[in-house]
Amino acid sequence: MISFPNAKINIGLNITEKRSDGFHNLESIFLPIIGLHDVLEIVAVRDNQDFQFTASGIPIDGKENDNLVVKAYQLLKSDFSLPALHVHLHKVIPTGAGLGGGSSDASFMLKMLNEMFALNLTNEILKVYAEKLGSDCPFFIENTPQYATGKGEQLENLAFFIPSSYFAIIKPPIHIPTKVAFAGIVPKKNEFSIKEIAAKLPHQWKNLAKNDFEASIFDEYPEIKKIKNRLYELGADYASMSGSGSAVFGFFPHKINLANEFENYFKWQNYIRF
Repeated sequence: MISFPNAKINIGLNITEKRSDGFHNLESIFLPIIGLHDVLEIVAVRDNQDFQFTASGIPIDGKENDNLVVKAYQLLKSDFSLPALHVHLHKVIPTGAGLGGGSSDASFMLKMLNEMFALNLTNEILKVYAEKLGSDCPFFIENTPQYATGKGEQLENLAFFIPSSYFAIIKPPIHIPTKVAFAGIVPKKNEFSIKEIAAKLPHQWKNLAKNDFEASIFDEYPEIKKIKNRLYELGADYASMSGSGSAVFGFFPHKINLANEFENYFKWQNYIRF
C-alpha cells in the first residue's frame, strides 16, 4: 500500500499562554498543501521476517526507532496484532521547516495501518493515537482546513475558500532549535480570533494573521526575514513563516518565476485552491 503524506502551513500563529505542563497553548489555522508530499509504502511480510524501515530522498536525522513512522507502527502494534512490515519512506518535504512533514508521515502511517488491516478505527480514535505521537499529528487525520487551539491538537473544521492562487514555499538551509524559537515568545491573547480571517482573502491577511515566532527568529536569522520581504517584492498578497521552522511561504495573485531567486534553497511552487 502506498500513500502520499502531504505538508501543511500555518495561517497565523499566536502563542496565547504557557501551560503548567511546560507546553504552550496556541491559536492558528492549519491548511494542507496536498501537492507537496512524501511517499510512504508499507508491505506486509512473512512471520519469520523482521520489521524493516528504509528511507530515501532528503536525509532523515536520528535513529530509526525515533522516526515517527516507526513509532506509529509500534503504537498500534501494542494494541493490535499487526504483522511485521517492510516500510519505505521517500522524503520530499524538508525537515525543520515548520511544514509538518514528520507529523504527516506518522498520521498517514496510522491511517494506512487502519485500512490495510481493517482495524475499524474512527477518525476520532485515530486522532487520540495521533496525539500521542505529536501535537501536529491529529490534524493530518482529516487533513482539511482546520482552526487549531490547545497545543495544536484541538481542531475545528473550517469552511475555508480561496480561489485558485499561485503559491510558493522557500526554505533556506537553516535549522531553528526549539529553545531558540521560544526564547523570544511572550504569550498573549489577541483582541480577535485568527478564525475570523477564514472568511477573508489572502490580500486581507497581512495585518491580521501574524506568526508570533517571526520577531525573535528574524532577529536571530535575518536571512529568513529577507525571504519574506523578497516574496512581498515579487508581488505576494501574503507571506509568512510556517510554524516555528525556517520555511517561508507566499500566496500570489499570479504565477511567478523563481528560477533566478533563492539559489541553493529548497523551492516549491504551484497553483493551489481551497
